[in-house]
Amino acid sequence: MATVVDCPTCSAKVEWKEENKFRPFCSNRCKQIDLGAWAEEKYAIPAAPPVDPNDEE
Repeated sequence: MATVVDCPTCSAKVEWKEENKFRPFCSNRCKQIDLGAWAEEKYAIPAAPPVDPNDEE
């Protein structure tokens, strides 16, 4: 029995199997939409600004 996951773009059910070349996406369209969102910097990993050890408080 294959594992079923939700497509990150449209939430469609997707079987996680080797034959599905777009996994975890349901289609090439959803894969490209996600790639475009990354390219437009719609996704970001939160981070604190770097601390300068030479900076005096």
